Amino acid sequence: MTETPKKIEQPKKGGVLAALPLIGFVLLAGLFLYMFQMREGRDASVLPSPLVGRPAPSFTLEALPGSGKPGLSDADLRQGHTTVVNLFASWCGPCRVEHPSLRLLLEDPMLKINDVRLVGIAYKDEPANALKFLSTEGDPYAAIGMDLKGRAAIDWGLTGVPETFVVRGDGTIAYKYTGPMTEQALREKVLPEIEKTLR
Repeated sequence: MTETPKKIEQPKKGGVLAALPLIGFVLLAGLFLYMFQMREGRDASVLPSPLVGRPAPSFTLEALPGSGKPGLSDADLRQGHTTVVNLFASWCGPCRVEHPSLRLLLEDPMLKINDVRLVGIAYKDEPANALKFLSTEGDPYAAIGMDLKGRAAIDWGLTGVPETFVVRGDGTIAYKYTGPMTEQALREKVLPEIEKTLR
């Protein structure tokens, strides 16, 4: 007596396709939840940096020609006074938005008394363009290093210009601010972080 062969069941064609809308909804809901948490509970300007609490990276940058300012190196950040390092570029729109806040930073009496310096790193910028930008917008920097190839910026962990670092007098990075610094951010976030380095 021969055994009747069992019929092989074919997978249902609609099973995977029917689940696609549900998968899409779950992914979209997750994205909206993430964006809501970022907006409500976290500040996008305070991105974690592995460099905070560590010595500034080793670098030596030539001066911006025609600026009359010296270049910049990591040795300049270990002179016993707090330094604010600002990475900028003439082609960067947000850098222009931020620039008035940098000039305000220089006017703060507490910073003047404590010899806090503001220095700049011109990121992937043509010297003539950087010079024109600073002559138009004002030059608040005590020193300007030209990072033509962007190598120093990589070592600083740059995620995009502008970015600002507060460096203690011993060369240790104390704080990082990402994005264009507004006057409010200067008063509420950056200045208090600078004050901590002076205690």
